[in-house]
Amino acid sequence: MPSYRVTVRWGRSRHQYHVHDVEATSLRDALREAAERMPDEVAASADLVEIRLMNDPAAREYAPG
Repeated sequence: MPSYRVTVRWGRSRHQYHVHDVEATSLRDALREAAERMPDEVAASADLVEIRLMNDPAAREYAPG
């Protein structure tokens, strides 16, 4: 099952970042899971959310080094 990394920028006077990973069969399901797992404190002042598909390092076409 694909994994997604969710990064949420939150905080009113000083930005902080809440990061967590979710496993889901689709991006839509990952968004739902991310919303359900987001702490109330983060959701209350969040202003930016990024979600990225986490590729398996062995499946990449290229690798650093």
